[in-house]
Amino acid sequence: MSTSPTVPSVTRAQGGAEAADNARHTDAKSFLVRGVSILSQLVIPLAIASFTILRDGDFLSLIWFVVPAIALVVGINFLFAYLQWSRLTYTVGEQDIRVDSGVLSRAARSVPFERIQDVSLEQKLLPRLFGLVEVKFETGAGGGEDLSLTYLSNEEGERLRRVVRERRDAQSGEVAGAGAAEAGEAEPTGDALFAMDQRRLFVFGMFEFSLAVFAVLAGLLQYVDTFIGIELWDPDLWQGWIESQSSWFSSFGFVAQAAGAVAGIVVLLLVGSATGMVRTFLREWEFLLEKTARGFRRRRGLLTKTDVVMPAHRVQALQIGTRLVRYRFGWHNLKFVSLAQDAGASNHVVAPFAKMDEIDPIVAAAGFHLPEAKADWHRASKKYRLDSAVIDAAIFSLVAIPVAIFAPPWALPIPLFLAVASAAIAVYSWQFHRHTIDGKQIMAQSGYFAPQMQLSRRVKLHTVEISRGPIAQRRGYATLHLGLAGGEFSIPGVPIERAIAVRKAVLESISATDFSKLESAES
Repeated sequence: MSTSPTVPSVTRAQGGAEAADNARHTDAKSFLVRGVSILSQLVIPLAIASFTILRDGDFLSLIWFVVPAIALVVGINFLFAYLQWSRLTYTVGEQDIRVDSGVLSRAARSVPFERIQDVSLEQKLLPRLFGLVEVKFETGAGGGEDLSLTYLSNEEGERLRRVVRERRDAQSGEVAGAGAAEAGEAEPTGDALFAMDQRRLFVFGMFEFSLAVFAVLAGLLQYVDTFIGIELWDPDLWQGWIESQSSWFSSFGFVAQAAGAVAGIVVLLLVGSATGMVRTFLREWEFLLEKTARGFRRRRGLLTKTDVVMPAHRVQALQIGTRLVRYRFGWHNLKFVSLAQDAGASNHVVAPFAKMDEIDPIVAAAGFHLPEAKADWHRASKKYRLDSAVIDAAIFSLVAIPVAIFAPPWALPIPLFLAVASAAIAVYSWQFHRHTIDGKQIMAQSGYFAPQMQLSRRVKLHTVEISRGPIAQRRGYATLHLGLAGGEFSIPGVPIERAIAVRKAVLESISATDFSKLESAES
């Protein structure tokens, strides 16, 4: 595989002069966004302090102390945000992009273009109101190590993305592809591969049950004590309330109590469904996946808009998944395992809620193919099936020992039932754990209630490792670990003869490939 020479992250002797001539500030409105963002974190504490003073009737203290304190905090907040903005600059050189920041202590970070996997744009609600965008330089080193600039104007963000991509491609010898945009032009549109309208979002949201709203309410309850003057988390308080209400509640009879319990469950389901619906619309609004000259472009989001481009040749593998309920209705999701990062993860969701006939064209556009009807599937070893069942049952059987000693007699059947059930599930699900390999790909599938499938091209794999623990060595099977950049690909319980044959086939594909020609052809 052809590689470009390593570019030092420290600027050379003339780097200081270059930085002085070409250094740019982020947009001037950035410090306003930062100031408002920090100020929003002070709203609840300031509101509580004001409410406490007004409740005590000390209105003069509110005027003479709280109001000036708020003004001072706001002023210091915006002053510090302005100093941060004024001391942050970025420089686009011939070899790298450099960011200098820091008010009291200065820090300089330089990232060579060849290390940048891609450049994505993200707009949260507040920056969008100011016409700003966050530019993220994805290095593939993990979310915490990626470089970002907050914030630039929409035009400058597009221009910077074009410039960085062109210089990165020039360094690595990649071809941008016919129809690629020039620096400063907008991202070229392409052929739409998958989109979701409001109706699809509504159906999607019905399957996205979530109780996140209760976590938010629990966080807000931490401030309630100040407003109502009681300790909500005092167990004696609730015990006394339950005792005082027990006679009143029991007067309604068993039917009314059962109806109340059912009503509580219904409310829980409605709140969870509504929360899932809202989250789905916020995250997936105007979802659009296109195939452009540069690769796959994905745009989505209502309050926070993201615009990510994934070069096709950097797609390492595919993951097709589903969940328990939606699988019964034929809905799946498709993810690209890529070298670039997506919100701290290496999996780009390119079809979050789709039928298999909608996923097939995306798979083909990425250079993969779904398994054929006559694919030669191989299941895990039958010895692995037996060992898995015994181990799963043994775990719950061990739990039954302290239960039998310390718990009431009626509790003992619970872990015993779970032991039998887990063993039965392990035996039954064995037939759905399988893999196959053809001339180009290796594919693995698992799960009965919610099947998952992973596909990788043989030439995209870096290593093949056969791992065998003490039990596997004696029982004649192994776990096949396939080295995949940006993700993990493992196939457990493979008979040792089959594992050796798969490793040989994959290594032959890797050694017979000229990766420099492969990358040029795919770019």
